[in-house]
Amino acid sequence: MAEDLLFLAHRIPYPPDKGDKIRSFHLLAGLARRYRVHVGAFIDDPEDAAHAADLRQYCASVYMPRLHPLLGDLRGLPRTVRGAPLSLARYTHGAFARWVGETLRRQRIRRVFAFSAAVGRYGLHPTPWSTARIMDFVDVDSEKWRQYAARERGPLRAVYVREHHTLERAEAALAAAYDASLFVSAEESRLFLARHRELDGKVHAIPNGVDGGYFDPGASHPRPFAQGVRAAVFTGAMDYQANVDGVVWFCREVWPAVRAARADARLYIVGRRPSSAVRALTRLDGVEVTGRVPDVRPYLAHAKVAVAPLRVARGIQNKVLEALAMGRPVVGSAAAWEGLGPFDPLFGAREDAPEDFARAVIRHLDAPNGEGEARRAAILARFSWERAVERCQELLESTVAQKLPLEAAP
Repeated sequence: MAEDLLFLAHRIPYPPDKGDKIRSFHLLAGLARRYRVHVGAFIDDPEDAAHAADLRQYCASVYMPRLHPLLGDLRGLPRTVRGAPLSLARYTHGAFARWVGETLRRQRIRRVFAFSAAVGRYGLHPTPWSTARIMDFVDVDSEKWRQYAARERGPLRAVYVREHHTLERAEAALAAAYDASLFVSAEESRLFLARHRELDGKVHAIPNGVDGGYFDPGASHPRPFAQGVRAAVFTGAMDYQANVDGVVWFCREVWPAVRAARADARLYIVGRRPSSAVRALTRLDGVEVTGRVPDVRPYLAHAKVAVAPLRVARGIQNKVLEALAMGRPVVGSAAAWEGLGPFDPLFGAREDAPEDFARAVIRHLDAPNGEGEARRAAILARFSWERAVERCQELLESTVAQKLPLEAAP
């Protein structure tokens, strides 16, 4: 009979339609083939509640309370006053803590996988038996807040600086308490260890994969663009600050030069919940904001080029992996390519200066649709969800094996 695993996440890991949910879902689905998985996760988007039944097929049990951001902030206020990061304090939830304790005890669970620092404290619930605990930080989130602070000149800068410092301390404390800590790339692991050298040996890089069966350019995808349009595409959650910053910069600093050179070029910004700043971009020539779409693949399949002009980015960008798996070239910033290993010109272009970025986009808008199969094969060879899951299982089992003899000792 399969062993039990407690899987905790700050957000319901379904559907896999945005960065963190893509990773949490694929790790959960892979681990569910090896363990009886009990999932505790928050629902912070009312639309996600409809997907709870879909998630249950992977789980032995689930607990998914609604998280209202404002109510979460109020509940977490005492922790914030005592110096907790705002982004972690809002996940203060007594019923969630009780469910974790009851599930660990009732199922006698020896393996805990916590996805994101926001639920890290719950995974440390004490048990009277040895328990292997893995924390998946994904990215060094404290560094993201440092980058935000460096770009902010208004009153928010003080908030971002505080979040950077408090979150950095919280990350270190969690990593010290867990048996192993995961990051999505070697670059993120090195950055974390450079700040916390005492944790050497407990930090591991496990990259994302990409679902090549789903992102398959050979499948039939209806064309979402008018004939004669040369399309560039940006994909992502459009209420996420880094995406908003990147696409606004691109539209203001890069896109006018592209449109001046190629009047038939059109930019499609594809992603849910576009902010007011993103919606305002439709006033620019050749820019369309779609909002949430049922399937992003047709936009990638029929685009000439995908763009990833991120100025603040951590880890691996799924938008880049997915576009490459669909055979599309990507023009991205250096930050967007970080974490994908050595840059291969086959993949597209890596540019930061607006004029260089524009020239690279124009070049790919003009290029024939060749090299797609080679591009796809190269990225699928680098990134595999199966390998990521196998590595997670190896860490869980090696930790359990090390602890069991200690438990049995007199």
